[in-house]
Amino acid sequence: MLARIVAAIDPRPGERIVEIGPGRGALTLPLLERCRRLEAIEIDRDLVPALSAAAAGRGELLVHEADVLEVDFASLHGGGTKLRVCGNLPYNISTPLLFHLLESRESILDMHFMLQKEVVDRMVAPPGGKSYGRLTVMLAAACSSTALFRVGRGAFKPPPEVDSAVVRLLPHAAPPFPLPDPARFARVVASAFSMRRKTLRNSLRGLVGAEQFAAAGIDDARRPETLEPAEFARLAAL
Repeated sequence: MLARIVAAIDPRPGERIVEIGPGRGALTLPLLERCRRLEAIEIDRDLVPALSAAAAGRGELLVHEADVLEVDFASLHGGGTKLRVCGNLPYNISTPLLFHLLESRESILDMHFMLQKEVVDRMVAPPGGKSYGRLTVMLAAACSSTALFRVGRGAFKPPPEVDSAVVRLLPHAAPPFPLPDPARFARVVASAFSMRRKTLRNSLRGLVGAEQFAAAGIDDARRPETLEPAEFARLAAL
């Protein structure tokens, strides 16, 4: 499974590979052997000496001892080669971490993550289903998301209580739809899905009025999970 993940990332010498949460180096070491230089972000400083020792002779490993939610990826990029970010993300912070990374997407070439399968299902869900929600829509505005393959519980020691999956994120070179006010777009999406069982008329009360629904050509009796990301953008633009 590790070989399959490394093959999906396809790291090459000269690239800026940044791994989030290397832990004891299960993914770090095979990545390092392929790309010869790797940066890693690890919050547990007690793990760093053993990780550095294991990497000796395999390539250059630079470990940033930090909370990844506080890392400024744009500053880490520094205007040079775009970052290729990867890792087995901590499941308890996966959603806020994804939103944090999106803030620096102009500095990122691509992202490959192993996540709880349920989260990956939400990331790539089409409109209309239970998995489709705020995460789906916000990601769609920033990047394309592709579920690559499932990782069974038996691939871990000890095995977790949930299945995992590997996903690829590619930041859009150009916006897929007009988004003149990203902050308003985020508020509209968050408000809509905070009451997903209600109609848009109710969940967006105070944010989007009847005239705006009419101008966008969207029936305010619809529920949020039925709207395409571009439709949310139209509502937010009015």
